Amino acid sequence: KMVTERYKQMTPDRRMRIASSMVETARAIIESSLPLNLTRRERRLAFAKRLYAGELPDAALLAFAEWKADI
Repeated sequence: KMVTERYKQMTPDRRMRIASSMVETARAIIESSLPLNLTRRERRLAFAKRLYAGELPDAALLAFAEWKADI
């Protein structure tokens, strides 16, 4: 209950910054746990599975893994 009250007192901007920081930390933890010898596709698929398995269909995870950004 104390945590809930504390979050209610924060501005929406502050809550968003905290959430964003937590997501970035989770991403860093996942990335650091993946083997270094994975291909880009394998790395993206492993990342997506660890973060989104059970929440997104396999087709979405595969689409994420295979997406090529115009860099």
